[in-house]
Amino acid sequence: MSSRTEEAALSYEQARDELIETVRRLEAGGTSLEESLALWERGEELAKVCRRWLEGARARLDAALAEEEEGEGEGEGEDGGTEEQ
Repeated sequence: MSSRTEEAALSYEQARDELIETVRRLEAGGTSLEESLALWERGEELAKVCRRWLEGARARLDAALAEEEEGEGEGEGEDGGTEEQ
């Protein structure tokens, strides 16, 4: 359970940087099977953290764009929608 709490406390950049280091260690080789499996599992956890951050960022951007479109849509009838012709 402490691992999940630790993951939640990681910023996107921290998780990404640790993931990069984990991948480097795996690619470099020279680790035991047990250590390689532990690194792979940690990498999967870190990838999930990054994915959650990116999904959250995407949701925020989508919400902001939707608000912007709603604001623009209110005045569309005034000029006939001929802004970019």
